[in-house]
Formats: sequence, C-alpha cells, structure tokens
Amino acid sequence: MPRGATTMTVRLSGTLSDFVAANVGENGAYENISEYVRDLIRRDKERAERETFDRLQAELKLAFAAPDDAYKPLTAADVIARNQV
Repeated sequence: MPRGATTMTVRLSGTLSDFVAANVGENGAYENISEYVRDLIRRDKERAERETFDRLQAELKLAFAAPDDAYKPLTAADVIARNQV
C-alpha cells in the first residue's frame, strides 16, 4: 500500500448499493468501487476549493468596489496586532 494510504470500509444497502453497482463494472463508468469513491472524493474536494475561491473572489470584489476614502493606511505592526485578536 502506498505511503499515506488509508483503507476504509463503507457499508451500503438498498438503493445506494444498487446505484454504486450500476456505476461500477462492465456497464459502469468505473472499473471498481475504489476508483469510483476516489473520483467522488476528488470531485468533492474540487467543489470545496471552488467554493472557497468564490468566497474570496466575492470579498475582493467588495474591497475593490469600496471608495478610496474608505481605505486607511496601516503599518505592518497594525496588521500584526489586528491578526492577533
């Protein structure tokens, strides 16, 4: 097993199990369940990263839309003090 790999056991039943079975194997998009689960996790990770980026982008748009007189000069010490709270 590769370094840092984790083995997990997941129990599915009913419609979830049927859904996975339909997506794995000869007629499915994935060769095996592990491949399917890894792809789902990658997609979820990408979604979470995209949401974080979108929030940051929205905050930056607000900041850049503010009038110049809304800004006040800060020293490095001001920034450090503000971030220690």
